[in-house]
Amino acid sequence: MGVAPPANLGDTGRMKRLFAACALSLLAWAQPAAAQSILRDAETEAMFNDMSRPLILAAGLSPRNVKVVLINDDSINAFTAGGQTIYVHSGLIQAADNANQVQGVIAHELGHVADGHVVLMDAGIKPALGVSILSMVLGVAAIAAGAPEAGAGILSAGTTAAQGKFLAFSRVQESTADATGAKFLREAGVTGKGMLTFFKKLQNEEYAYGLKNIDPFAQSHPLSGERIASLTADVIASPAYGKKPDQALEEQFKRVKAKLLGYVADPKTTLNTYTDEDQSLYAHYARAYAWHKSAYPEKADAEAAALIKAAPHDPYFLEIQGQILLEAGKPVQALAPLREATELSRNAPLIATTFGHALIATEDKANYPEAIKVLRQAVARDDENPFAWYQLGTVYEAMGDQPRAMLSSAEQASLTGNVPLAAYSARGAMQGLAPNSVDWIRAQDIALAAQNEIDDNPKKYKKKR
Repeated sequence: MGVAPPANLGDTGRMKRLFAACALSLLAWAQPAAAQSILRDAETEAMFNDMSRPLILAAGLSPRNVKVVLINDDSINAFTAGGQTIYVHSGLIQAADNANQVQGVIAHELGHVADGHVVLMDAGIKPALGVSILSMVLGVAAIAAGAPEAGAGILSAGTTAAQGKFLAFSRVQESTADATGAKFLREAGVTGKGMLTFFKKLQNEEYAYGLKNIDPFAQSHPLSGERIASLTADVIASPAYGKKPDQALEEQFKRVKAKLLGYVADPKTTLNTYTDEDQSLYAHYARAYAWHKSAYPEKADAEAAALIKAAPHDPYFLEIQGQILLEAGKPVQALAPLREATELSRNAPLIATTFGHALIATEDKANYPEAIKVLRQAVARDDENPFAWYQLGTVYEAMGDQPRAMLSSAEQASLTGNVPLAAYSARGAMQGLAPNSVDWIRAQDIALAAQNEIDDNPKKYKKKR
């Protein structure tokens, strides 16, 4: 860490700023990196629910409260950042060989959740921060006494010591989460083979990098070889160790992995991975997304047609067919597959939202009442989907229902962090809604929450003149 020499060492304000800089440097370093964009897909979320449910129950948690969220990031990673949400990078799905490996990762992250590691992180930061602050005081004192090089050395050594303490604490937490995760796998009757083989995959990455180039004491996680050695005996001793993989779950994984590659990867990568000679469902799935992403609607539609031919009533195949038609400017043709997909998926909110979008896109007023019904059901089951609220606001406005259009806008703005717009739209909605009605009360709640946020952070939301 480098700190510019203060212009006036007797300046109390400069000393406070230096203190703050040291503290913020350590805290920023200790926290997980900011997440990339969240990817939402009905089939992927269904897979996460199916593979995590037995593990969540084994952890003594509620499946209603625990979420597994997909992040668009090609690195091999997963993490928790408070609460009961587990974030899985898209790169981890691509790196995994099977569903059981992903289950092993989820079990590990559930170990962090169940053991309260995010809360306990404070216990690891405090002693490290204490070392950093002490070294800062001594370093500044040395600089003030006319020994700038010595002072800088003290500051640097203090930061190194602080990081070392925190990393040691983090490695202990990771080892504990490994053991707890293995316990959850055993109690759920799920084999831990995937956990071990995934760690071996990471170990191969370490070998490729060169173990001699890795300082084990400068890592936030134990080296993979240590983790494998610590876990192997317990995993093999589990009655579920020799259990055969869940074939239905494995099929879900293969489909999700293929469609995810088609969605996030460069189309050339996808088409080289799944060549035209490959006529498997997974290949058709991946190519459908790749061609759609490349703006070749006819080729994308042909791949979707192959999927429908193989499984005419698969809701997710119908969904991609409808999505391709909708985004190719053919909303009327998209209605039939999207309506059936919505019905077959039991009104899965994400699929229903696409169906509602298609109904609106027809610009046929006769379709608007159905769009309102479909979208209201979608937000009732999943109120954290800004796009669904946007579509609902659009159809309300088209129907001339301005108050509810503004309420939908307030919901969307609240979810996307546009606090001033949320306050404005909610207050506008209240003016046109029946006082004390359900929608009026909801608008009032949003308005009050938004105004409290503005009042608590006046500088952040100060109007530009």
